[in-house]
Amino acid sequence: MHTNTLRASLLASVGAATLLGTAPMSIVAQEVEGPKVILSSVPFAVQVTGMSDIPPTGALMELRDNAGRLLASGVVRPGEATALSGISIDSRSQLPLSVRIGEGPVAPAWFSLLPPLLAIVLALIFKEVITALLAGIWLGALAVAGYNPLSATWRLVDDYVVHAVGDTGGHTQIIVFSLMLGGMVGLISKNGGTVGAARRVARIAWNRKRGKLATSVAGLVIFFDDYANTLVVGNTMRPIADRLKISREKLAYLIDSTAAPVAAIVPISTWVGYQVSLIGDGISVAAGETLGGTGAEAAFLGGLNPYAVFVQTIPYLFYPLLAISFVVLTSVMNRDFGPMARAEARAASGGGLLAEGATPVVDTGESFATAKEGVPLHWWNAAVPVLTVVLVVLGGLYTSGRGAVGADASLRDIFGAADPFSTLLWGSLAGCVVAVILSTSQRILSVRECVEAWIGGMKAMMIAMIILALAWSLGAVVKDIGTAAYLTQILDGNLPLALLPALVFVTSGAMAFATGTSWTTMAIMLPLVIPLGVSLAGGSGFVDGSQYGLLLATTSSVLAGAIWGDHCSPISDTTVLSSTAAACDHIEHVRTQLPYALLVGAVGLLLGSVGTSLGLPNWVALLGGVGVLFLFLRLFGKPVAEIAEREAAG
Repeated sequence: MHTNTLRASLLASVGAATLLGTAPMSIVAQEVEGPKVILSSVPFAVQVTGMSDIPPTGALMELRDNAGRLLASGVVRPGEATALSGISIDSRSQLPLSVRIGEGPVAPAWFSLLPPLLAIVLALIFKEVITALLAGIWLGALAVAGYNPLSATWRLVDDYVVHAVGDTGGHTQIIVFSLMLGGMVGLISKNGGTVGAARRVARIAWNRKRGKLATSVAGLVIFFDDYANTLVVGNTMRPIADRLKISREKLAYLIDSTAAPVAAIVPISTWVGYQVSLIGDGISVAAGETLGGTGAEAAFLGGLNPYAVFVQTIPYLFYPLLAISFVVLTSVMNRDFGPMARAEARAASGGGLLAEGATPVVDTGESFATAKEGVPLHWWNAAVPVLTVVLVVLGGLYTSGRGAVGADASLRDIFGAADPFSTLLWGSLAGCVVAVILSTSQRILSVRECVEAWIGGMKAMMIAMIILALAWSLGAVVKDIGTAAYLTQILDGNLPLALLPALVFVTSGAMAFATGTSWTTMAIMLPLVIPLGVSLAGGSGFVDGSQYGLLLATTSSVLAGAIWGDHCSPISDTTVLSSTAAACDHIEHVRTQLPYALLVGAVGLLLGSVGTSLGLPNWVALLGGVGVLFLFLRLFGKPVAEIAEREAAG
């Protein structure tokens, strides 16, 4: 991996002269790690390790530019790594620094926005996401490689794509899980289970409205993980939606707008432990650094339970709650608007489940997607493997979480400490094994046919996996060039207290849109905005309760804004997976979902973030938001049949 780890020949230091009053000494540092790209006037940190000849009491470490101006200082002690934080330079002329970061690439701060924006704009204009993602990654790698075009091309592959696929912290597991689930879908399609399940559900979902409601309910039921939700619901409901002539764009929207929102608001899910830990970090920083760790305000914050704070933020999660509400409203009212309405009209009138020229990220035209001729169409051959996936994942979450925190822990602590990625792998493998056993024990498929169907199902996922790997690679690029750090500067300075939740929501949304990940956005924003809110409120308002609602509103704005930006972004992994599960053209999914996400986000912002800051009760804001969405659909949405008839006549 090419990092900015450089050999330092000299570490400017006063050492013991400062701490002990003795003569100055020279300390040699073995490694210095700095940012891969330095953005003008954007603070960064330098990690210094491997120093020798440090006195037991420690030494003062200084970092200076080439003119000798002090940029940062800190105390380093034997056996410890020290980070110098908050360093900022204005131009390349200040390099090299006295701690040798080297004459590495320097870019204006606005450049950090260009790679994700380039990928997004190209994808929306040309409706081809792979080339767009490659262009964005290459532009970011160009800065990392010191503006050498050839090196940027090599870094695109060896530094970003390879590490995105090989990241065992979650990426590799999601790829294997998706491929295994695709293999299971190939098996249950070939053994007739998919057709049998579709016929069984058809007894309940006999029209478009009921089909969309059934998909929405399935999305709410599988609440424990957004990845599992997306892929299981999409692959299960797609044959039913196809039979009812529900467009692939609509199916992808139903999947996408229930997966992350429900996982984020249910107190027991793979999201909760992560969110609670970040909230705890933000509270600790606020109590310690912002308030100095002393006084009634710091004591009050220090005594807060992060999980209790998370639960209290749920009524303030306006975008996720309204997004789920809008899914239900569009299904019950059978009304749509904008590009989604045209897609639904096309499908309902027999014009095709996909737009003309669209390319689904999953190839369902292969022979694996059709049942073997003459096989019995038993619904349980599909239902049992899918149920196996769900039960094994739930059981795995419980057992792995219990092993981490103990059997006496509460259920929410157990699920919060669980290993979601391993359990997803267990569930997908178990589903494949059960599908093979059902197929062979009933003599529906031979072992060879099972293997062929399994491989065919995985082959159909390859385009989606390429897009997913490139989306992750772009996420790594924007991290290296400091996109998130630049965006967080929007929150610096004097902010109107009443508008803080709204500004946090918009900033979190912009960050998630640009980076394509809600989890990274939450990781950056929560430890930042909680102390910021405490600082702006002065701290005392939290003790008497007058400003406690601000803490909840600000915290929830990060979570809600991250999901909102994720829903709008074509480089989001969950957006890609939703297109995958629905076998939809990815850009068409983004194009049709974007107006819905913008509408719900605007209503949540105005009535929720702004309204509650001005004194509106949160339950009034939620009910009012649902009412506004209902009226909008009533006034501007058209029934699908009416649109289909009008377009057919035209």
